[in-house]
Amino acid sequence: MLVVEDDHTLRDVLMRELRDDDFDTVPAPDGATALRLATADVSALVPDIGLPDADGRDVCQAMRANGYRSPVVFLTAQHRLHDRLSGFSAGGDDYLPKPFHLTELAARLRAALKRAAPPSDASLGDHALNAVRHTVSVPSTPVDLPPTEFRVLAALMATSGGIVSRRELVRTTWPEGAQIHNNALYPYLTRLRRKLREAGSDHTIATARGIGHRLS
Repeated sequence: MLVVEDDHTLRDVLMRELRDDDFDTVPAPDGATALRLATADVSALVPDIGLPDADGRDVCQAMRANGYRSPVVFLTAQHRLHDRLSGFSAGGDDYLPKPFHLTELAARLRAALKRAAPPSDASLGDHALNAVRHTVSVPSTPVDLPPTEFRVLAALMATSGGIVSRRELVRTTWPEGAQIHNNALYPYLTRLRRKLREAGSDHTIATARGIGHRLS
């Protein structure tokens, strides 16, 4: 776990408690250090949003742009719906407002890690998901997908073109108990549509108004 927190006292507490929960932890006091340390070997990122040199959401976006696919669980004192949605739009997988129980953080991390590795691949026509590489082949060109986009697309492909309700997509994509508004889906659906289109896919994500979405 890469723990990105500028408050050294809180950072030490987080690292100690996570280690007690059998997580290996690496500290980062700011966004620049996090960007330098983040590699494919880092299983999850736990960033504060209010960092001294950057907004944690910008750090997450930069890491996603560099191909970082592992889960990101934001920690922040910002509680508004807009703040939570902006965290998901930046590529985050979960959002835990301060103050929080350390046991809840550990539980959310385990859930995020579990969801980041779907148990099997899926396919629809000439499109195939690769759960190890977090890619979708369209039809033979692999397109990299961050964890949340991968889970959304996996849920849509699993129905073989059937409609998946927004509630079910939210339930499948985010940890149980996460306070997620249905609108949180829209940025991920928009990015998936764009990536499929740019890769030359014959499929797109269609909206069944008032019902849900399907891969058509």
